[in-house]
Amino acid sequence: MWQSTYRSVNTLFKLIPFALAGKHQTRLIGQLPCLFYWNKYSSYQQIHTMGSMLCKEYKTTGKITPNPEQNSGAVGSYQSKCDKVATTTMSNELDAQYTEPVAVCLATELVENELKQVDFNEETPVLLVKQNGRLHALGAKCTHYGAPMKTGALGVGRIRCPWHGACFNLETGDIEDFPGIDSLPCHKVNVSDDGQVMVRIKRTDLDKSSRLKPMVKRNTQDERCFIVVGGGPSGAVCVEALRQEGYTGRLIFVCREPYLPYDRVKVSKSMNVSIESLQFRTEQFYKDHDIELWLGVSADKLVTAQKELHCSNGYVVKYDKIYIATGCAAFKPPIPGADLLNVKTIREYADAQSILELITPQTNVVCLGSSFIALEAAAGLVPKVASVTVIGRDTVPLKAAFGEAIGARVLKLYVDNNVKMIMQSGIDQIIGDDDGKVTEVQLVDGTRLPCDLLIMGTGSRLNTQFMAKSGVHLNKNGSVDVTDFLETNVPDVYVGGDIANAHIYSLAQSRVNIGHYQLAQYHGRIAAINMSGSVKKSEAVPFFFTMLFGKGIRYAGYGAYKDVIIDGSLETMQFIAYFVNHADTVIAVASCGRDPIVAQFAELIAQGKCLGRNHIEDATNRQAWTAMLSEPLPKVR
Repeated sequence: MWQSTYRSVNTLFKLIPFALAGKHQTRLIGQLPCLFYWNKYSSYQQIHTMGSMLCKEYKTTGKITPNPEQNSGAVGSYQSKCDKVATTTMSNELDAQYTEPVAVCLATELVENELKQVDFNEETPVLLVKQNGRLHALGAKCTHYGAPMKTGALGVGRIRCPWHGACFNLETGDIEDFPGIDSLPCHKVNVSDDGQVMVRIKRTDLDKSSRLKPMVKRNTQDERCFIVVGGGPSGAVCVEALRQEGYTGRLIFVCREPYLPYDRVKVSKSMNVSIESLQFRTEQFYKDHDIELWLGVSADKLVTAQKELHCSNGYVVKYDKIYIATGCAAFKPPIPGADLLNVKTIREYADAQSILELITPQTNVVCLGSSFIALEAAAGLVPKVASVTVIGRDTVPLKAAFGEAIGARVLKLYVDNNVKMIMQSGIDQIIGDDDGKVTEVQLVDGTRLPCDLLIMGTGSRLNTQFMAKSGVHLNKNGSVDVTDFLETNVPDVYVGGDIANAHIYSLAQSRVNIGHYQLAQYHGRIAAINMSGSVKKSEAVPFFFTMLFGKGIRYAGYGAYKDVIIDGSLETMQFIAYFVNHADTVIAVASCGRDPIVAQFAELIAQGKCLGRNHIEDATNRQAWTAMLSEPLPKVR
């Protein structure tokens, strides 16, 4: 009974600002009858709008009154705790920060729920969106890799990047789903008396395609200490989101690698890039926002009873709340010879650099495994070496993810690009010379191949061993079950990224453990919001992307499928694949050369809508279902 009461009180405190819940919790414990207010929050279905304290500046002034029955905000959008009510004086000061109005088009040129790009000047394109009679003006390029947002997927109150699914709030430009790390610039817009659409841009946003959300700094009177463990994409988003959400206590960022957090997606695709070009932020950025960087430091032990983290640098740190996103480590199968010097895995920047040091135009490379990482590495190395051979266990590469037909087309793509593909095989011995370097690999059928460099893309293991005796429950695979708010079975311990076993937005009823880059960044944001004392449910739609010999493949969704319906041409690599389960429901969509269809599917699922086989049966118009994106959101009781 007391455990249940404690958890209820603990949960209640998350809804009380720090000023009330910090040093005065003992006073509040006597007020347990107020727990009946918790019913107010039990469904977590409120939809908030305006995601940054710049929202007053960015408020649109379209003349048409919005439909009062339509949801005014984005699915899953959230009101930042940094929002302030601007005084008249402040408004005048903010107004002076903007350019003079510029006419960019006629109001009659704007169609409801269509995306239109216009030029503010030669260097600053602007995206205009008219939805529910209101005008919105945003930056025109995705803050991730610069995709044109005019070709994105427009939902209710937000827009998704056509390439990789990053999601931005129409009202504020704030990033709400990932990949990426920055928000879109959001501009003032209205309609003049003569019907001209007039745009004003904040002077600091001119010529820029991204915007950093406002962040607070440390207040020495705030005695709390939050720790973020894991220098990957999830931890990097979390530390920034904590400051964006108004957390002013001490913030320690523990990073095992000696580098600032970086875009590790590019590691297996573009090995010959500098670490500086991959890093999200500079060291000065973290200093400016009072984020303590502990580089080259790993977590050795978590002691939840004392709220302590023991680190490899010898420090033991007390925490009030902790977010753990320690990711995975590449796994080498126990094959004889796996410990030879030039047998490599590739997951981190140092891995890529060690591979580059070994290759010459005469190098024979063998990649074991037909995973995404192995295939990306193989594609990147082909023009640099003498030969590349991929060895896979299945009949075709990527069969488990995409099915036989798409896998066969990927197989042909690699053969056409001079990669030798050996499927339904494996390596049972790695043979080296007297210097401890591999010279050959022996396949399961006894065949031997010359090999100067062996890259193993054979899976990974979760980095959670330091939590083994912490009280945090670990599953057999090392993953950690979390609530919809990313909290573990131990209060104030949050987990996300690759190691989290979490609910997602899909037909999956149970938690799932997914190692997606986008999902890891999303977890970081959701955890930060909840750690800061607000309430935000995790409602992610898994989104994956890869690039193979210049062919971008996107995938959104999750679940087991029975049929794969192909729309378009596999031969020309211009297709959409619908993955349909036994109940005739589309559980995932993949595409190549058909953007933004996968982003549209992700947005559809995020809206709580469903795509069935009946929606795609008409081969002459299989994309008719995209019209559902602009329909009102399902009403939730």
